[in-house]
Amino acid sequence: MAALAAAALFGASTPLAKALLRDVTPVLLAGLLYLGSGLGLTVIRLLRDRGWRAPGLRAREWLWLLAAVGLGGVVGPVLLMLGLTRTSAASASLLLNLEAVLTAAIAWLVFRENANRRIVFGFTLIVAGAVLLALPWSGQALQFGHGALLVAGACLCWALDNNFTCRVSNSDAVFIAGLKGWIAGIVNTAVALWMGAQLPAPAIIGSALGVGLLGYGVSLVLFVLALRGVGSARTGAYFSTAPFIGAALAILAFGEHASPVFWLAAVLMGVGVWLHLTERHAHLGVPKRQASTPRA
Repeated sequence: MAALAAAALFGASTPLAKALLRDVTPVLLAGLLYLGSGLGLTVIRLLRDRGWRAPGLRAREWLWLLAAVGLGGVVGPVLLMLGLTRTSAASASLLLNLEAVLTAAIAWLVFRENANRRIVFGFTLIVAGAVLLALPWSGQALQFGHGALLVAGACLCWALDNNFTCRVSNSDAVFIAGLKGWIAGIVNTAVALWMGAQLPAPAIIGSALGVGLLGYGVSLVLFVLALRGVGSARTGAYFSTAPFIGAALAILAFGEHASPVFWLAAVLMGVGVWLHLTERHAHLGVPKRQASTPRA
């Protein structure tokens, strides 16, 4: 359930972030959201531990974590931004579903996570629902080219990030998520300012930081806990429901229209999640260990 809660928080942050885009450029907003995650989780961790406490990661785990942060927090966002300048928004939205597919493929083929027909079929239904939501039903043409390759490269970075993070998911989830937030936030904010973006009013900055703490920070903590419990492939599949959750919130809270495609995607995702939740044999390729740090 942690993965679904992570998807719910991240999905709910999407319409809220969309509202903030009236006052903030996309890259700067991404930076502020991640900074809200890093700052908020650092405060939470300091309060929880009553001061600074070393994360207790082993040398090998630091390698996994730094590789995950570098790919997911630095290389991935840069590739995405470059790709967005060379392809349509509709094409990019559709291509972003590759993250779940690549996450599962790497988990199953490289890290040998357990998978059976039920899980694969459920995963396929969830991704199909996400693809339906991303398709340009309004008639906008899909465009694939060099930009598509860059977006696909970003998805590969995030898929590797998910699998690498799974290798350290037995460690302190708050520290892992906080570190990712700080690095991704600093990189994205620096890139935005370098591109000429201007900082918005303090109230807008505060709102972005708050949305980032919940939609990116707490969501990522739950994501790491889900990696610990069910592995990369299943967590990635559950997290693919985030677009549906965001769309549902937009319909309920902002009165947006619910198309037949939305309801079809809801059915596909619902059945896919049900197939996963009712599976009784979930195995991870992550060895359990007793960490010296408290769990999130």
